[in-house]
Amino acid sequence: MKQLQNTLYILTPETYLFLQNETIAVKVGGVEKVRVPAHTISSIFCFGNVTVSTPLIAFCGQRGISLVFLSEYGRFYGRIQGPVQGNILLRRLQFAALDDLVLSARLARSFLLGKLVNSKEFLLRARRERKEADDCFSPAIQKITAIAGQLRECVSIDSMRGLEGAAAAAYFSALPAMLTADGLRFDGRSRRPPEDPVNALLSFLYTLLKNDVQSALEGVGLDPAAGFLHTLRPGRPALALDLMEELRAPLCDRLAVALINRGQITPKSFEQLTPPVVLTEAGRKTVISAWQKRKQETILHPFLQETIPIGLIAHTQAQLLARVLRGELDDYPPFHWR
Repeated sequence: MKQLQNTLYILTPETYLFLQNETIAVKVGGVEKVRVPAHTISSIFCFGNVTVSTPLIAFCGQRGISLVFLSEYGRFYGRIQGPVQGNILLRRLQFAALDDLVLSARLARSFLLGKLVNSKEFLLRARRERKEADDCFSPAIQKITAIAGQLRECVSIDSMRGLEGAAAAAYFSALPAMLTADGLRFDGRSRRPPEDPVNALLSFLYTLLKNDVQSALEGVGLDPAAGFLHTLRPGRPALALDLMEELRAPLCDRLAVALINRGQITPKSFEQLTPPVVLTEAGRKTVISAWQKRKQETILHPFLQETIPIGLIAHTQAQLLARVLRGELDDYPPFHWR
């Protein structure tokens, strides 16, 4: 269990939540662990096999406390919400922000600055660990630094997309220097289909991250399709793609490099090494296991200054975005991995 601001996250399997007077009581394995005053909670997120008593469901509906249910892997199942207008009001603000060119540009810039800062941090760390490859890392670091400066002055979202593309090209040009294992090549980023094993691994991890971010947005009541940076298209979770940009390098790329360099992902983890390259079932299980283990580790949130599981980063960022749209924060603070 983790209480973060006014949201209660239930992360332990076989947890039972029930109402005890004006408190939310939590049992695990039949043993009561804690009671949380209901007036301090606005949302409860239940991950995996969590049971909620009927009286507590009714109480939450009456008090405007939303109950959100997700799989143990973070996939959104549904939300129980009482007769309040919080979600529709938030979505109205979100849709209005789409027509506010200044606010849309500010949000898009924040998402991309977060991405560039975290990409640069990853490269700086790699350069410290592999000093012999400085000639690979330093040009990319310098390029990303220069583009970040340009981005801060940019007011056009189309121009921002162009700058992001240039930064991504510089970043991925340095990625091969991080890989120390033999047999897996990386020839630059390719998507549909992935043309080499590293791209297949990255695409799979990005899909896992996208699912987590989309669930986080659903959980706070935002529309995952109404994004600010990515072009709006039917069936495309544009806002989820926006919010995951700052998390690609620290959560996905770092894990991909670690899995390869530790020998957990090898050429045998792929059905074939020529396009289209896809992970085998065993390879996918290895990646998912490592992904879930990684999400259980903790980190100090740089803005909230609270220690949280890595798996809750997407949820905290979704909450912060909602606060910006409500006018409670002036600017969106992207997650800065240190």
